[in-house]
Amino acid sequence: MKKHYFWVGAAVLLLLLCLGACQKTETAGNGLGNGWQPVDQMELDFATEFAVDYYEDGYKLITLGDGSRFLVVPEGHEAPAGIAADITPLYQPIENIYLAATASMCLFDALDSLSAIRLSGSRADAWYIENAKRAMEEGRILFAGKYSEPDYEMILNNNCHLAIESTMIGHASEVKEKLEELGLAVLVDQSSNESHPLGRTEWIKLYAALLNKEDTARQLFAEQKDYINETNTESTGKTVVFFHISSSGYVVARKSGDYVSKMIELAGGTYAFDNLGDPETNASTVNLEMETFFATAKNADVVIYNSTIGGEIQTLDDLIDKNKILAELKAVKNGDVWCTNQNMYQETTQLGKMIESFHLIFSGEADDLMEVPYLYRLR
Repeated sequence: MKKHYFWVGAAVLLLLLCLGACQKTETAGNGLGNGWQPVDQMELDFATEFAVDYYEDGYKLITLGDGSRFLVVPEGHEAPAGIAADITPLYQPIENIYLAATASMCLFDALDSLSAIRLSGSRADAWYIENAKRAMEEGRILFAGKYSEPDYEMILNNNCHLAIESTMIGHASEVKEKLEELGLAVLVDQSSNESHPLGRTEWIKLYAALLNKEDTARQLFAEQKDYINETNTESTGKTVVFFHISSSGYVVARKSGDYVSKMIELAGGTYAFDNLGDPETNASTVNLEMETFFATAKNADVVIYNSTIGGEIQTLDDLIDKNKILAELKAVKNGDVWCTNQNMYQETTQLGKMIESFHLIFSGEADDLMEVPYLYRLR
């Protein structure tokens, strides 16, 4: 009998290893199509929505989770003959980028490479990244229209060959088609599809591959991994709700299993909604009637209000003014209510540090601190 279980276990393990290998091979693509073979592959810890294969002479093949592929061509070289038709060449030095993916700006900033960006899909006053804001105020980065309404003439006049879009471009597919018609490569940042919070942070390695700054990216990413490794991830027993109130009065809560709820879990908390939202959709939030929200949230130990979308509030009274029933929440009565700073979603490089801040709150250690990075207490 024991021998039977051994072979069953071995078969299951082999199957899991094969599935993992198959998934990685699929993500990494099928080579260049001209017989060239990769000499190395970028090491990734959490990210599953991109892969980078290295070839001789500095060529790099980037494959994204949606199947799109880009070949980084070293400066002074040409795209090799015979590469597959679906591969888009990107010629180094990569510069004059039109960046419409908000979450990517901090990654370029951390790599000290804002100079590679010429055009932005957000205005200066929308940035909480000081270097990006300053670059726009000084005219080093120009506003070229939001992702759904780009200024095509400005893009062409600024010698732009690469547009970096978020997955929101899926709602404006005609824009992507027009940019490609004008000769631009369109790289869709799919970090929002990463299942692990640090999978999003690890996208810094993809942009580093474009800029030949892989060593810097590895060091920066390792710092965020250290925050998690040094954080006690054992359960604190605290249940947590994370939400904001929309202008129409709905509660907008994070979907169960999305990256924010996983950050809460990695910090030792338990997200109060264990089965909220459709796991088959890409939507990260769910709109709830207040009564439905209250039924689950009323006994939560900690409330975190999402100011990034709902707007910053300063006091518990500000929160209660949004709906009087919120005064009956256990966390409100106990004063364990926190608000995110508005820069939270623009700080993809700091998700490990944010998880540490959540842990300080859930463990009670934040009670003795003057401030907690990315969050503040409502009183």
